[in-house]
Amino acid sequence: MPETRTDEPVGTGSAGLAPCRIVVCRDCCCGSPKVTGVDHTEQTARLAEHAPLRVSTCLDVCDQANVIVVQPSAAGRAAGARPVWLGLVNDPAATEDIAAWVRAGGPGIAPRPDILDLYAFTPRRSPRPRDATRTT
Repeated sequence: MPETRTDEPVGTGSAGLAPCRIVVCRDCCCGSPKVTGVDHTEQTARLAEHAPLRVSTCLDVCDQANVIVVQPSAAGRAAGARPVWLGLVNDPAATEDIAAWVRAGGPGIAPRPDILDLYAFTPRRSPRPRDATRTT
């Protein structure tokens, strides 16, 4: 079935609100030869075809390399969606599943495909550094 394209940016509604965005970790583990069998450049380029993409330094979840974060659009955020962290995205089919979800609207707009549940994870929170000037 041919893909239908419009001139409207991916992930935006008729009001032209900000689309969902993708953050791709590319640092010490993600996007490096440590993760074999993945064309990291192709993965990044493929995702950038469907949404604004930012390449990040280490997101501090190296055990989940390659990490991709799909941030909701303005409409998705208004619907209560939060960023979705996806790890171990080391297969071209997973990249295509993410691209299809983003094309459909992403978090808060389109249901996450069941297959992406295998990649979704909640990042651990780093402890907030203490303020050295504060006394308790």
